[in-house]
Amino acid sequence: MKLGFYPDVVNENVTRIVASTVVILGVFSLLFPNLIVLGLLLLGFTLRVSYGPKFEPVAFITSKYLVPWLGISFVPSAGPPKRFAQLIGFSFSLAAILFYINEFTLAYQITLATLVFFASLESFLGWCAGCFMFGLLMKIGVIPEEICERCNNLNFNK
Repeated sequence: MKLGFYPDVVNENVTRIVASTVVILGVFSLLFPNLIVLGLLLLGFTLRVSYGPKFEPVAFITSKYLVPWLGISFVPSAGPPKRFAQLIGFSFSLAAILFYINEFTLAYQITLATLVFFASLESFLGWCAGCFMFGLLMKIGVIPEEICERCNNLNFNK
């Protein structure tokens, strides 16, 4: 599999479960700041941005084993907006690590809390802020519509 491949369609239920792990790791990092958990957050986003759920352990286990075992249905969702959301998560987790290393405690806490907040919206409510932004950027022409044919008729009420 080549670098940069991301599926055109992903399971919305898997993305919500993976987002809950981001919430758990983020809260843990806020309560007990350390580079190991921050590194796990960054690694997860890096792998998901690069390949989707194929090589990121939490997403892979969730999609291949947990979701089928629980009998959770496949709910299709367009991949490009989810990838965009993963890129935003990558940026926030990278910024959090840089703030942590440079001892900018307040900036670290705000950045990580923001990541946890938006991951919580995805996990608990099924509302993806990155996907919403992707749709807005398509509407104003920053992202060409052909990037995501499935996204041409985004429903912003969801």
